[in-house]
Amino acid sequence: MKKKIRVGLLWHSADSANLGVGALTFSQITLAERAATTAGVELEFLLIGWGRDQIAYSKPIVGSCQINFKRFSLRDRKLVDAFRSCDLVLDIGEGDSFSDIYGAKRLTYLIGSKLYALVLKKPLVMSPQTLGPFKGKIAAWCADFVMNRSRVVCSRDVLSTEYFRSRSLKARFHEAIDVAFALPFKMLEKSAGRVSVGLNVSGLLWAGGYSGKNQFGLTFDYRAMIERLVEFFIAQPDVDLYLVSHVVPDNRVEEDDLHAAREIAGKFPSVRVVDKFENPSSAKSFISGLDYFVGARMHACIAAFSSGVAVVPMAYSRKFRGLFSTLDYPYVADCFSDDAEHVYGLITRSFHERAEIATKVAEGNVKAQQRLDGYVALLAEVFEE
Repeated sequence: MKKKIRVGLLWHSADSANLGVGALTFSQITLAERAATTAGVELEFLLIGWGRDQIAYSKPIVGSCQINFKRFSLRDRKLVDAFRSCDLVLDIGEGDSFSDIYGAKRLTYLIGSKLYALVLKKPLVMSPQTLGPFKGKIAAWCADFVMNRSRVVCSRDVLSTEYFRSRSLKARFHEAIDVAFALPFKMLEKSAGRVSVGLNVSGLLWAGGYSGKNQFGLTFDYRAMIERLVEFFIAQPDVDLYLVSHVVPDNRVEEDDLHAAREIAGKFPSVRVVDKFENPSSAKSFISGLDYFVGARMHACIAAFSSGVAVVPMAYSRKFRGLFSTLDYPYVADCFSDDAEHVYGLITRSFHERAEIATKVAEGNVKAQQRLDGYVALLAEVFEE
């Protein structure tokens, strides 16, 4: 009989309004189960993060525990009990939240939750994620503290690797790639005789960030850029333009991609607004049927890339440049350093060069798969230990 290991999946969620977090979760499970086969063990997973408490999941997920202030401050012991029930913790940091760019509150939860695992002597693996940036010295010190005490720290890009090495830490380290490249999906056929273009509008950037005042320091007016791109695409012959949403929360308009898409459709009635997707795999399946994709949600862009679609990500943080440069993919619009004309020119020029760009995407996917294989081998070692 195989040994059973309960794995706590920290900062994962199966019901997040952000499909990127869901993509990380289901991809992590896919890769971990591959590793478990190699290691000769059986896994069950407990989700720990912002998601709601649930037990009605299908195997191998056995339940979830929500992190909230009451539990975080030990007024409720459910979080402690959740960690205590695990044999091992894989922490994904929601992909990019191991940083202080989203504010001190979020980072406090990210750091504190890792401390729970460490204090309870649970082996902590920091799965492939963005490491940093950290603007504050105290935040950087706290990050160093938890990384140095992790069983292994994995980055998903070369810039995160450079950050880790700059800190002179002693933890075991592994550079992989974003696990969402492994998200299962159904490949759809392209439309015959038409060119299908997907445009993902970030509701967060459309709102100016949480502050409403260009929080991420873009070099141009994001709304004006999106409208200019819509005008370009709908003017092209035989093009169908789809507005594809990847983050659709129930009660946070400032993050809602679908809300932004409907605003745009009100001004440009010929665009097609795609309804909310049921799950990350259904979003990736839809995107796989497109000919060209532009987006500001990184996991929407990864869905395009990993399904072979020519894509230009619109970067609002270094996580984009770091990830795609790791795969030697240069077609990234850097919205916090490049000016508006450069970004517009790259996106429109790349549309006409999409067949050539798709070849670069295919080459990048080979490299991504090799990196995923390396991560699976690492997990197998950890499970055997």
